[in-house]
Amino acid sequence: MSASGGTKAIVAALGANLAIAASKFVAFAFSGSSSMLAEGVHSLADSGNQALLLVGGKKAQREATPQHPFGYGRERYIYAFLVSIVLFSVGGMFAIYEGYEKLQHPHEIDHWYWPVGVLVFAIIAESFSFRTAIKESNPLRGEHSWKEFVRRAKAPELPVVLLEDFGALVGLVLALLGVGLAIVTGDGVWDGIGTICIGVLLVLIALVLAAETKSLLLGEAAGPEETRKIEAALVDGDTVTRVIHMRTLHLGPEELLVAAKIAVRHDDTATEIANAINAAEARIRQAVPIARVIYLEPDIYSEAEAAKGPDREATPGGPAHPAADH
Repeated sequence: MSASGGTKAIVAALGANLAIAASKFVAFAFSGSSSMLAEGVHSLADSGNQALLLVGGKKAQREATPQHPFGYGRERYIYAFLVSIVLFSVGGMFAIYEGYEKLQHPHEIDHWYWPVGVLVFAIIAESFSFRTAIKESNPLRGEHSWKEFVRRAKAPELPVVLLEDFGALVGLVLALLGVGLAIVTGDGVWDGIGTICIGVLLVLIALVLAAETKSLLLGEAAGPEETRKIEAALVDGDTVTRVIHMRTLHLGPEELLVAAKIAVRHDDTATEIANAINAAEARIRQAVPIARVIYLEPDIYSEAEAAKGPDREATPGGPAHPAADH
């Protein structure tokens, strides 16, 4: 996985979650707190999620094949989407169910110091993991807000880890409040309420992750900055006079497909046009290194045809488009 995939953040989160999950299950065994059980399952689900991200990153590195000529970059999106499903079902729905059961059959928390101690330890450990994810994300985030970063990021791993760690910290606080109120009041209902709140939080985070990774799976275009760089690199003012139409598509977080129709002069020779296309491809790759698959179609610019859009320029069954002559 590339550096931008956030491998360091994933490994840090995986180590923290495994340690936290073990401590939470021990605390549940001694105290009988449903919040601790829900939190234990949550941490176990998070550990599985980080393992999925690592597997997805590894599989995405496979070479292209005749059956998959554009490679396997989107494997990372698929595994990130699986993370949202696991978080929703194993984490969120289990916590809601466990909280409901606790509301139906409340009981006091035994050995209260176990859940409180474990929750304090878990908050500290998750804070270190969250700090690592933030540190790894800042260079990629730039001047964008965190909300924009999560929505714009093409590499899914860091947004996933950020949202998971944030949800884990908020869930731990909710668990601590639920356990604390159950201890102070002697009413186990508060423990169940805290558990349900944890479940609702996890479901909401899972839905956000699912929406973002679904967009990546469907195929997102290059960002506005990359698009401007590509358009500027295409035109040389000599042979390539303008960009008629252009479309981009992320084949993976670090691989971009560029397809453009470019205007050339009507009296250019085939050799001049071929050389201009090669030069334009080189300029694009220098301006936007992740633009690895580039298709350029030369054409004679027509304002009327260009106004129809890239899908309607040639009339079915009509005369051949001028580009067919090149």
